[in-house]
Amino acid sequence: MGAPTLIEFSAVIGLGLSAVPAILTAVNLPKFRRAPRGSVARQPISVLIPARDEAGAIERTCRAILASEGVDLELVILDDDSQDDTAAIVGRLADEDPRVRLIAGRPLPAGWCGKQHACSQLAEAAVHDTFVFLDADVTLKPDALCRAVGFLETSGVALASGFPRQLTGTPVEWLLLPLIQYVLLGFLPLGMSRRSLSPGLAAGCGQMFLTRREAYLQSGGHAAIRASLHDGIKLPRAYRNAGLTSDLFDASDIAECRMYTRGVDVLQGLSKNATEGMATPRAVVPATILLFGGQVLPAVLLLIGLAVGWSWWSFHSLTIAFILTAVGFSLVTRMIEAVRFRSPFFSSFAHPLAILLFLGIQWFGVVRRAAGLKASWKGRSLTPQ
Repeated sequence: MGAPTLIEFSAVIGLGLSAVPAILTAVNLPKFRRAPRGSVARQPISVLIPARDEAGAIERTCRAILASEGVDLELVILDDDSQDDTAAIVGRLADEDPRVRLIAGRPLPAGWCGKQHACSQLAEAAVHDTFVFLDADVTLKPDALCRAVGFLETSGVALASGFPRQLTGTPVEWLLLPLIQYVLLGFLPLGMSRRSLSPGLAAGCGQMFLTRREAYLQSGGHAAIRASLHDGIKLPRAYRNAGLTSDLFDASDIAECRMYTRGVDVLQGLSKNATEGMATPRAVVPATILLFGGQVLPAVLLLIGLAVGWSWWSFHSLTIAFILTAVGFSLVTRMIEAVRFRSPFFSSFAHPLAILLFLGIQWFGVVRRAAGLKASWKGRSLTPQ
């Protein structure tokens, strides 16, 4: 009776923990709305892109922005000491189109993260009062900017963040990147986040931010998070700390991003951000309990049942039902998100493995921080805030 009793207890725990993100995702999905169609930007905008060694993506990104419809824009790219042809490519585009400006980044001061320093300089250089910060690997559709600015205007928030569609190529990408939406929708109550100015309920995606100059200056902008490695979390928190509102929207129908092209870069990039997300001693233990208990444990129990034969649990039919329901919660949630966000559908079936890998990255971040080791990105040593 010992083993079946333990399995029965584990099945109950797994069912309860798996239900939390499934239910919250069902509540959040209608609230995670897309930018309004038919929008026209009423004010000119400054599209601001920090670029460091982005020769492979920068021309495609810029040409997509310059093809934008329904918006008057300037495109400002800061070359942050690139060692490739980034500056030459942007310089050629600037010769072709007067809306493009290339500026050279100043040397990185002590205590600053490279991206935050670049974005702060871009804000200083912007001519217009509506800012759209984009990563250099984000490709926009022609109506993306006017619709995104439309969301900023209609929502009335000081800072809006769009979540582009994440393009994937390598197995590590299609395993891990769909978890961006899964974790967001499964563990952040969007309704409560919108009603509250609590920094703990702030969220965003560093690939796309929209704001006004006045609000940016009031919040302290990127200077307020100068040492941060993760502006997706820290910039919305800075706004909320200043008494300003922030919100997010689904940009998967108007923008797409290929963050990484190699599996090792996925691991390095997520590890870089981890120490300002879940990879802290206070957060990693409850996160592990929630994610392992609800997303991995039921799958393990299912594999045990298939391996030893369900007849071993013949008098525990309710336990079997709990296990199947818990696995179903995770699988159905991921399948719905795969359709909504056009992520790899087959990755839904590897969800427990993805969660294990994700948790491994978080724990690696905790250990690395405890050991005093620094992360690095694009040739720079990084120290988390």
